[in-house]
Amino acid sequence: MGLSIDEQKAVERFRKAVVEPSQTQLVILDFWAEWCGPCKALAPVLEKVAAEYADKGVVLAKINVDEERFIAAQFQVRSIPTVYAMFQGQPVADLTNARSESQLKAVLDQLLAQLPVAGSTGGAPNAPQGPTPEELAQYLKMGEEALAGGDAQRAASIFAQITEFAESNAGAHAGLVRALVQLGELDQARQVMARIDSEPRLAADPAIAPARAALELASTRVDDGQLAALRAAAAADPADMDAQFAYAEAAFAAGERDAAADTLLAMIAADREWNEGAARAKLLKIFEATGLEDEWVVGVRRRLSRVLFG
Repeated sequence: MGLSIDEQKAVERFRKAVVEPSQTQLVILDFWAEWCGPCKALAPVLEKVAAEYADKGVVLAKINVDEERFIAAQFQVRSIPTVYAMFQGQPVADLTNARSESQLKAVLDQLLAQLPVAGSTGGAPNAPQGPTPEELAQYLKMGEEALAGGDAQRAASIFAQITEFAESNAGAHAGLVRALVQLGELDQARQVMARIDSEPRLAADPAIAPARAALELASTRVDDGQLAALRAAAAADPADMDAQFAYAEAAFAAGERDAAADTLLAMIAADREWNEGAARAKLLKIFEATGLEDEWVVGVRRRLSRVLFG
């Protein structure tokens, strides 16, 4: 895996302390440090609630960020205290803002009602209980917020957990594909899409369309050298529509969505009928993949309207 000896040891410690217990229990994972005042204030709350919920399958694990820098880096811990709920090796909720006993218990109760935690009243181990529509909506919202906030890894974990309990939920499957695309895990995203396509009713759900568009757009991803070459070719001859289009595709796939939009808008302004309106069609697909309510999309749609209608 390319890890140093110390990193391998850190991973093994984490596996024993967190991953293994989380296979059947809900682990409250607390990232802290000796010098952190808020961490010390939160610790008694976490310890008290974990003790009260022990018979429901909840345990507390603490990670000193000064001693386990590698693990903290893998979780992208930028401030402490940072607290996650872990189940089956994956973060299923961010508990950082649950600073009071009542807040923490409320989140734990919701999680225990959905997850097959050993000892919880939500269900027997490995026998998931279906979430209520309200709970499902809450977790979908949590996944979407993580995705919108740039935490694609956490979003993927949340959506993957939802698909285990709600196998026919199109929103969760679509979110998982979009999160995997953001992570650059295109092969995994294609595997999820293949499972979706094997279920005609799921594949036909409108929620899948943005995920399908995102995966299709990501398939044009190239390496940095190729992207630079396409950028140079487009800059050298603004009238070469093929060069402009190739660069716009690659730029969006590389995360340079402003450059992609600027290029496609310029193409539409120059010749909206080029290649049967390919530039406008590509821009609309980008809107679909990103989300029509996204602020960036709203802004670019205004620019497109000005180009089309003056």
